[in-house]
Amino acid sequence: MVIDDPKPAAIPPERIQEIHQQIRTVLYSEDLYKYKGRVSKLMGLTVEAYLPQLKIGDLCFIETKDGQSKAAEVVAFKGDMAQMLLLYDGQGISQGSWVATTGGPILLPVGDFLLGRLISPLGEPLDGRPLDISNANWINVDSSPPDPLSRPIIKHKFSTGVRAVDSLLTMGAGQRMGLFAGSGVGKSTMMGMIARNSEADVNVVALIGERGREVNEFMENALGEEGVKRSVLVCATGDQPPLLRMKTLMSATAIAEYFRDQGKKVFMMTDTVTRAAMSGREVGLSIGEPPTMKGYPPSIFSWLQKVLERTGVTDKGSITALYTVLVEGDDINDPVCDTVRGIIDGHILLSRKIAAQNHYPAIDILGSVSRLFTEICDPEHMQAAGNMRELLAVYKDAKDLIDVGAYEHGSNPKIDVALQMMPEINRFLRQSVKDIVNMDSTIQNLKDLMRGVNL
Repeated sequence: MVIDDPKPAAIPPERIQEIHQQIRTVLYSEDLYKYKGRVSKLMGLTVEAYLPQLKIGDLCFIETKDGQSKAAEVVAFKGDMAQMLLLYDGQGISQGSWVATTGGPILLPVGDFLLGRLISPLGEPLDGRPLDISNANWINVDSSPPDPLSRPIIKHKFSTGVRAVDSLLTMGAGQRMGLFAGSGVGKSTMMGMIARNSEADVNVVALIGERGREVNEFMENALGEEGVKRSVLVCATGDQPPLLRMKTLMSATAIAEYFRDQGKKVFMMTDTVTRAAMSGREVGLSIGEPPTMKGYPPSIFSWLQKVLERTGVTDKGSITALYTVLVEGDDINDPVCDTVRGIIDGHILLSRKIAAQNHYPAIDILGSVSRLFTEICDPEHMQAAGNMRELLAVYKDAKDLIDVGAYEHGSNPKIDVALQMMPEINRFLRQSVKDIVNMDSTIQNLKDLMRGVNL
């Protein structure tokens, strides 16, 4: 007896639609094909290629004849041609070299494994040890600033461990300050003092365009062993291509954002924003942007606004930021200085003249300001700080007369008080690199010093 096979059951129409939807999902989500293009032009670090489906910010790889892959990022379009900037050197690239896109931007691995490490802006270890990225989170280095209305008002002080700052230029947790100075006046030393002594849970340090020898010096001398343990250092030295140096500030900011979103109190330091802007100038000019003030293209100023606005306080945590700005020729009105000063919440000016007097840290108190000082300090603190500032201003105005012996004691009561108090004020403002000070005791010492001073 022969038994016929049963006929297959009919598939319900709704099931057919479900299967079709699954097929469409696979077709559109899977990388079933990949576009490739060829290099048509290479000038300096700028590569032109025709490659469909590219977007601004996409990471591409260019194949050399010896089998290497050179990373490049899409930065502009010129007609049908995509303009890419090499992240490293272009050695081995020839006309007609194949170009393939990853289809997305540069992603950075982040996690607690970064603490105590020195990495490149692309997340590559620079300290000779491998990174364990098995449990890493991958983030885009270029994100948008938090919504303005989601930012809580800054109400809490941030202790830096530097007496002059904690007492007269008091910072808030989530405030962004600028450290303005010429070369060799003590920027890196002061950054190291704050990194070692601050109350932050995590330090994120961006070293942009530094000399090669200064990286180890900063880690060992400025940060020290304890400072390094709770720090993440992102570095691109001065010999690296401009796009990589520019990315250093963005990558460091992205790492700081990650730790902030974990509820940490983060302190971010950048040395220096000026070199990041100079790198941006090279990038802009290489793709044909018009130069404006001091050769900077217009895009660099909007880029600075965006990247500096990413730090600050949110409902998850805070990033207190200190951006060092190299004052070229001690010109405080340089375009980058002017732009950064208008974005941030205060500035600390280091004076070459004060440093020449062996007064460290060489902070020009009268030329510096914290815009949140009156919001986070009590009235007694503000009164004491105001009195000290006034004494410093009075002494500065009368110094020429005093130095030539033209001032007679008793001619002006304010000058008399300033002359009497200046030795104690200078002792208070001076601080050794190894001194560890407490913010509460510093503020109390300021109040005690100024108590009974009538101006």
